[in-house]
Amino acid sequence: MPTVTLPPKENALFKRILRCYEHKQYRNGLKFCKQILSNPKFAEHGETLAMKGLTLNCLGKKEEAYELVRRGLRNDLKSHVCSWHVYGLLQRSDKKYDEAIKCYRNALKWDKDNLQILRDLSLLQIQMRDLEGYRETRYQLLQLRPAQRASWIGYAIAYHLLEDYEMAAKILEEFRKTQQTSPDKVDYEYSELLLYQNQVLREAGLYKEALEHLTTYEKQICDKLAVEETKGILLLKLDRLEEAADVYRRLQERNPENWSYYHGLEKALKPASVEEKQKIYEEAWVKYPKGLVPRRLPLNFLSGEKFRECLDKYLRMNFSKGCPPVFTTLKSLYHDKEKVSIIEELVVGYETTLNSCRMFNQNDDGKEEPPTTLLWVQYFLAQHYDQIGEQALALEYINAAIESTPTLIELFLIKAKIYKHAGNIKEAARWMDEAQALDTADRFINSKCAKYMLKANMVKEAEEMCCKFTREGASAVENLNEMQCMWFQTECALAYKSMNKYGEALKKCHEIERHFVEITDDQFDFHTYCMRKMTLRSYVDLLKLEDVLRMHPFYFKAAKTAIEIYLTLHDNPLTDENKELEADTANLSDKELKKLRNKQRRAQKKAQLEEEKKNAEKEKQLKNQKKKKEDDDEEIGGPKEELIPEKLAKVENPLEEAVKFLTPLKNLVKNKIETHLLAFEIYFRKEKFLLMLQSVKRAFAIDPDHPWLHQCLVRFFKAVLESKDLAEAVRTVLKQEIKRLFGDTNAKSFNEALLSKHSNSIPHRVAAAKMMYYLDSSTGKKAVELATALDESLNNRTIQICTEVLESLRNGSLGDGKEIAETYRADCHKIFPYTLAFMPPGYEENMKVTVNGDVSAEPEELANDM
Repeated sequence: MPTVTLPPKENALFKRILRCYEHKQYRNGLKFCKQILSNPKFAEHGETLAMKGLTLNCLGKKEEAYELVRRGLRNDLKSHVCSWHVYGLLQRSDKKYDEAIKCYRNALKWDKDNLQILRDLSLLQIQMRDLEGYRETRYQLLQLRPAQRASWIGYAIAYHLLEDYEMAAKILEEFRKTQQTSPDKVDYEYSELLLYQNQVLREAGLYKEALEHLTTYEKQICDKLAVEETKGILLLKLDRLEEAADVYRRLQERNPENWSYYHGLEKALKPASVEEKQKIYEEAWVKYPKGLVPRRLPLNFLSGEKFRECLDKYLRMNFSKGCPPVFTTLKSLYHDKEKVSIIEELVVGYETTLNSCRMFNQNDDGKEEPPTTLLWVQYFLAQHYDQIGEQALALEYINAAIESTPTLIELFLIKAKIYKHAGNIKEAARWMDEAQALDTADRFINSKCAKYMLKANMVKEAEEMCCKFTREGASAVENLNEMQCMWFQTECALAYKSMNKYGEALKKCHEIERHFVEITDDQFDFHTYCMRKMTLRSYVDLLKLEDVLRMHPFYFKAAKTAIEIYLTLHDNPLTDENKELEADTANLSDKELKKLRNKQRRAQKKAQLEEEKKNAEKEKQLKNQKKKKEDDDEEIGGPKEELIPEKLAKVENPLEEAVKFLTPLKNLVKNKIETHLLAFEIYFRKEKFLLMLQSVKRAFAIDPDHPWLHQCLVRFFKAVLESKDLAEAVRTVLKQEIKRLFGDTNAKSFNEALLSKHSNSIPHRVAAAKMMYYLDSSTGKKAVELATALDESLNNRTIQICTEVLESLRNGSLGDGKEIAETYRADCHKIFPYTLAFMPPGYEENMKVTVNGDVSAEPEELANDM
């Protein structure tokens, strides 16, 4: 059908529809659409139908929107507005970016010089990192609008991202020449252009040109700190060391607490010995007598008596001032045993003399320290002993500090941390709650307390704790999800996982995944904004960040949790509870059956009441949200698909879902061995032998002696030998690679080789024991003996590995170890007296005593079971 031209009245209405769409006044736009379409002459007007569809899409009515746009497309195929541009916008809103790009290209066939379509196309191309296509589109825009700043900048950025730095620099220089600015006038946008131009020159390796450029335009750049820092880097690159030293000295005067300035000065002065290196910092001590950083940095390279002397001055200064983070600043030194013993000797000495005569040293010239100095020394010692694994001593010091100052929140924080490291998270959460009670207006303490509660599986209590700082009228969980509070959701997922509530845990993991999708989509707002505001350095940094976004620890933790749950669901699928009940009740007597049914009815009634209450609260919240949405015309897109825990836990193909979380890790987190070992676990269950081989080879390249990798290799070896359906070519490749990995030995010999190589390491002994039983079930007794050794001579004896062994004894992965499990638990309890996992049976029940002295069981349940 040919394009129908609207008469003046309807054309004015159509323009108002476009304005309403641009200003997000969607309901008004629909009214104007109705006025045009209610006229029988224009009932099938393609462009109006398309705009109505686009508007409805923004209000969440996707199906109706697509139907209207397709109608518009059929009625007016040659109109770039309704046929392809609007269809492209619709696809873009559904995140179908490749399809949207196709639509825009079709739209350009009918109107090749349409600026709006070209701009929209360029946005999608940079979003999808189609850099070659982006460069072409930006070139077209530059030809059409050479006077516009964004045309030049966009074209230069395209070359920059394609790493053609010299071309990018030339385009920027041509554009800069067109800018009429006075040398004395301060223009922020011009300043940002100059800094971006300098960045491109540096990335091109043109350091001399970059320094000349910086010197020439220094007066016109607003960010003076960036100028000085960049100058220092460039002078170092050009080996103009004296000038670089002068720059870093000036920067030190500006901020004597910046570590990088001292490192820059070191590179410039090139000290030949430790003594010369120390002189650099001695000069800074004289120049900045109150500076802490110049006193801290020499501790990294000094040793022996020089280390002791510098550390003594550093600690005295901090303890006298009362600086809580002093231990944190020294934590990086704890890999050196000699330095740790010097730290301990000094600080224990301070504690002894401060207790007796209120001085750091009895030889001091009568200068007494205030009482708070002893407090901070005890605070430090508690953290020190916690770090080296002596929790009993750590608790002694922190208790002494709390006794002297029972109102200092930091002390309770450290006590909670000590209990957490000692393996008693319940007690840790209790002490963190004590800290929170001392200052209920402190959001940091509130968040810490909620985190500890989640680690202790106290999800409900953690949600209540978070309610103090979340929006009123909405549940804390929903509000934290809106705010993309990923630490909370990550801890929630881990808590639900440990409670075997897999659906709830997966819901949290998928929510985190959605946050990363949203962060990626948020780039759209910056593609045009940054060019308009000239924040070009930040824009390029943003694009580079987005490319590696899923390297973030939050995503890794969520993905790892989700993959582990999906593997568990594959190994042990959730069965129908009703069928299980029928099987269990088949052998019961009538009396027992009646009692069970009554109990079930009571539980069902109680659950129903709770559900009704929950639904009422949810309905109230939904009403509030609906009202808010109606008042806010800027609401874009319909409601997202609801994440229902029951559906997530009963997914048809758990391994396919696991692969979705694994793919970003394989692309971006290649340096972590866990990525490849998780990949192996998935492919092992899918029986994908070549992918298994790829995973173990990548893991082997990172750490060939990793205990988990050893288990994967043995299982892989056995699976290849037992598989009968392999293609001959695949079998040949696998045999060659196995020979390279294992040598000429078999799986048993390979297992024994690891054991002899790492006979003093408990994690390796446990891995070997598990594989010993896996390869030959008759070796269960020997495997148990091997895994349960707890001699002091053995390395890596941690709470985590001992807990794993105890769990293995109970679940049978080391053979029949249930008899020895209790003995092993008692032995571990002697070594780790505070750890909850090794407490005697009934310990937790004894702890569940309320203030009134009643056991915290449900009174109704107790009464009904009588």
